[in-house]
Amino acid sequence: MPLLKRRARRVLVLGLDCASPDLIFDQFRADLPTFTQLAAQGTWGRLESSIPCITVPAWTSMLSSRDPGVLGVYGFRNRADRTYNAMTTANNTAVKVNRVWDYLGEAGKRSIVVGVPQTFPPRALNGEMIGCFLTPGIESAFAYPALLRQEVLQRVPNYMFDVREFRTVDKARLHQSLLDMTDMQFRLVEHLMTTRDWDFLMYVNIGVDRVHHGFWRYHDPLHRLHEPNSPFARVIHDYYVLMDDWAKRLIEHAGDDTQVLIVSDHGVKRMDGGICINEWLWRNGWLALRTPPREGEITPLEKLDVDWANTKAWASGGYYGRVFLNVQGREPQGTIPQSAYETTRDELAAALASIPDAAGEPLNTKVFKPEQIYSEVNGIAPDLMAYFGDLHWRAVGSLGHGRHFTLENDTGPDDANHAQHGMFILHDPGVRGAGQVDGHQLMDIAPTLLQRMGVKVPREMQGKPIK
Repeated sequence: MPLLKRRARRVLVLGLDCASPDLIFDQFRADLPTFTQLAAQGTWGRLESSIPCITVPAWTSMLSSRDPGVLGVYGFRNRADRTYNAMTTANNTAVKVNRVWDYLGEAGKRSIVVGVPQTFPPRALNGEMIGCFLTPGIESAFAYPALLRQEVLQRVPNYMFDVREFRTVDKARLHQSLLDMTDMQFRLVEHLMTTRDWDFLMYVNIGVDRVHHGFWRYHDPLHRLHEPNSPFARVIHDYYVLMDDWAKRLIEHAGDDTQVLIVSDHGVKRMDGGICINEWLWRNGWLALRTPPREGEITPLEKLDVDWANTKAWASGGYYGRVFLNVQGREPQGTIPQSAYETTRDELAAALASIPDAAGEPLNTKVFKPEQIYSEVNGIAPDLMAYFGDLHWRAVGSLGHGRHFTLENDTGPDDANHAQHGMFILHDPGVRGAGQVDGHQLMDIAPTLLQRMGVKVPREMQGKPIK
C-alpha cells in the first residue's frame, strides 16, 4: 500500500518547447491520438507565456512561479553591468530561486530532470539531471551526479543536446539532425525512467522549436516564402506525430497511475521580417556612430564605433526588441538627465510603436515598461521591450541594411517567431478533468505540480494551481 500511494502521486512532464495550441488542439488533432485522449479525459487549454515569450526565461518562470523581473533574467543574454558591451549568458548559474524539483527534494521526493532549459551546468538535487540546449557539448560536465555522465556516454556516445545551426539553408541536414537528436534524447529518458526510482520526471524537447524555425515556410500558406509542394511540406506535422508517439511510449513506461502534464513555454507564428532597431535608432537620432555603417555590409553594433557621449539609446535584437537608454549617472557616458528619464522613455516608446512595416503600414507593435509588467525588477532590465508587429516581426540588432526593416534574418534563415500562448494538457488517471479551461499563465504550472504531488505551495510563488 505505501508503494501504491507513492506511485499514485508520481508526475511525468513532457515539455515541448514552442508547441502550438492551434496545431495540437486543432490542425493536427486527428493525427495526435495520445494528446487528444489525454485532453478528452483531462484539463487542457492555452497557456499564456511570460514576457518575453522566449525559451529563456520562460521555462524557469514556469517552474519557479516567478516572473522574469523577479528572476532578473530577460533573455538568453543579459547585460552583465552598466557598461555598454558586457553581456552574460543566462544559464543555470543565473537562477537564484528554487524550482519544482528543489521543493520536491526538500519533501524527500526524487526527480529526474532532462533537457529543461537553464539547467546547465547541472547542480545538486535529490535525483538525476542532464543539461539542456545550453550545454556546450559532451566534453562538459553535463550530468548530476557526475558519474551519470559516463553512463550516458556509454549508452549514447554522441549524445546531442541541440541541433547544430538550425538556422541553415541545408534543410535535409537539419531534418536528419533533428530526428537523430530526438531519438537520442527520448531513448535516454526511457532508460532513466525505467532504471531509476522517481517521483517526478521532466523532459523538455527543444526539437519542436527548431522544427518551427527551420520549416515553418513549408507548413504555413500565409508565409511569404511558402513552398506548398516542397518535400519538407509535412516535416512539422510528422514531428508532432513523433512527439505524440513518444508521449504514448513514456506514459506506458510510467504506468497508468502516473499523472501526466504535456506543456509548452510559448507558441509559434510566421515571421514576416525584421525591424532593424539599431539602424532605426541611428537614422532617427537616438544612436550616434563615429563612422556610419556601409550599406550592404551587415555589421553587429558591437563592431561599430559608437559615439556614446552623443547616444541616447541602443538596442539588442532577437525575437523581441530590448532597448536601453543612456542615462547620466547610470551608464558611463550617460546623456539623458535622470530628471528627463521618464519623458524620454515615453517619447521613445511612442516612436517605436509607430515604426511601419515594409509597405509603410502600421505594425501593431506593443512596447512594455518592465516595472509595469513585473512584480519586481531585478538585475539590469531593458528600459523598454518591444513586440514588433504582434511578434510577426523580430528585432534585428545589426546595421548596414540601408533601411529600417529587412526580410532576411541577420543570424541565418529563420521562418518563425514566437507566440504569446503555449499549451497544456493535465491528465490524472481515473479522475475526470475540467476539459478546456482558459486564463492560465505559465507561472500556474509549478504550484499545480506541487499540489498534485502533495507538497505545500510556497507563499513566494506568484501563480495559482490549476484546479
